[in-house]
Amino acid sequence: MDECVAWIYSHRFNAFSFGQDHPFKIQRLALTFQLCQELGLLDGKSVDLVECPPAREEDLLVFHRRDYVQALREFSQGEGGRANFMFGLGDVENPVFPGLFEWALLGCGGTLEAVRQVLDQRCRRAFNIAGGWHHAHAARASGFSYVNDAVIAIEEAVRKGRRVAYVDLDAHHGDGVQEAFYDTDRVLTISLHETGKDFFPHTGFPREMGRGQGYGYAANVPLVAHSDDLIFEQAFRRVVLPLLSAYRPDILVTQLGMDVLRTDPLTRLELTTGSVEYAARCFLHTGLPWVALGGGGYDKINVARGWSLVWAIMTGCSVPDLLPPGFNRLASSLGYHSGRLRDLPHLAHPDDFCRAQDSLERHVAFLERRLFPLHGIPSRG
Repeated sequence: MDECVAWIYSHRFNAFSFGQDHPFKIQRLALTFQLCQELGLLDGKSVDLVECPPAREEDLLVFHRRDYVQALREFSQGEGGRANFMFGLGDVENPVFPGLFEWALLGCGGTLEAVRQVLDQRCRRAFNIAGGWHHAHAARASGFSYVNDAVIAIEEAVRKGRRVAYVDLDAHHGDGVQEAFYDTDRVLTISLHETGKDFFPHTGFPREMGRGQGYGYAANVPLVAHSDDLIFEQAFRRVVLPLLSAYRPDILVTQLGMDVLRTDPLTRLELTTGSVEYAARCFLHTGLPWVALGGGGYDKINVARGWSLVWAIMTGCSVPDLLPPGFNRLASSLGYHSGRLRDLPHLAHPDDFCRAQDSLERHVAFLERRLFPLHGIPSRG
């Protein structure tokens, strides 16, 4: 492929930590960078390596409340131990740590830069692995997310007259992004995720379809625990692809949390890297300008493998099924012993699959009856 693709990254990411016992490990970003290097995915003439710039404080105010942003800045300057539970800061989930504000500005700045790269047409596709913090609200941190980089960057695209489709494939519902655009038809939000019935953030049901001018522009497909690749592919093919085709966005933004993989320690889906590659190929084949963001993922090697496979598809490169030797030795030292870049195929237990299939059929039937007609999409029935 001759089209420019932008990789947004900074070695400054390594200066921050949520804490030794926190499940979110920033080290996964460096591991992804190293694996992509060893696979030769950062060497192509079409690859533009872009230093991740920090966002400005005023950029955050596009979405976040000023008093919340001020609290982030002030708390970041201390040694920790401060809390404001009204803002969701200082608990086990969203700890306060030195440099917190700088970390938030970097992640958000990377997503703004990725969108600008695509909007300015310098690059057709861009990937900010340090972005995707979809749980942050206007005045509250949530789910390890302090600022909502996707909302802020999408707002810039909307201000420039673009229609945006946002597709969230994290195991957790993209509640913060949906909330931000719930009242507008300028942004279509689609989320495939583990059901919120008994799982954080306890939102993302099919009946959440938008409000007012935005009615019909939020779509959710909750997947029950132990849904596998076959369930995911059906959900993607039957809901995501028809909606993207009907909505005809100017730009595609995707959140690609790797906590969907079956060996993630915090989630209960049973997807493999096969689903990750399937979705990435589908996004590529839409032909839309594409901004990819990171997101969740609490097994560091899973994250590195999954995002490297996405980047290989974004760059049009072929990669082997096995990890390169140097990275394989590192992965083994971190407890990953299979040596595989791609997962072997996996099917859920038949009882789990039947429950997942029944649930999916009900949810898709609801969307076909209630949401699809709003976009002129014919029902299969």
